Amino acid sequence: MPSGSDRTRRLVLEGSQGAVQRSRDFSRRALASWHWLPAFGDEHSAVTDDVLLMVSELVTNACMHAPGGPRELRLSWNGERLRVEVTDASPVPPRLRPFTDPGRPGGHGLRVVDRLARAWGSLPEGEGKLVWLEVPSPLEHAARPD
Repeated sequence: MPSGSDRTRRLVLEGSQGAVQRSRDFSRRALASWHWLPAFGDEHSAVTDDVLLMVSELVTNACMHAPGGPRELRLSWNGERLRVEVTDASPVPPRLRPFTDPGRPGGHGLRVVDRLARAWGSLPEGEGKLVWLEVPSPLEHAARPD
């Protein structure tokens, strides 16, 4: 388990341009520093891929729906669960859209988060909000090769 300051990583995001890719790269490095990567086994690999996908979805939503895009990405790991947080300047909480045609683009990001995260939600933060999600750690269940 990480200790002290190793438990939280923060990435300041200024505007939407390149924010999704920078956030994925940042998240991948954080997961590697916490030994989530390289993944050992199919289940472990699926969880880490899901985390990167959900980071992309939260940051994309902030890019599309908040003035100025996302402000900050925070990743916190306590050894049992990973919490991902994205802040932005919009006070409007995210909401699941009604089911739509899966063949049409857009409107599916929070559905993905809703299905993959153990829990998710939003909280007011300053004049904007913080959107968060949590996933359990795959490390206890990872079968490491000899």
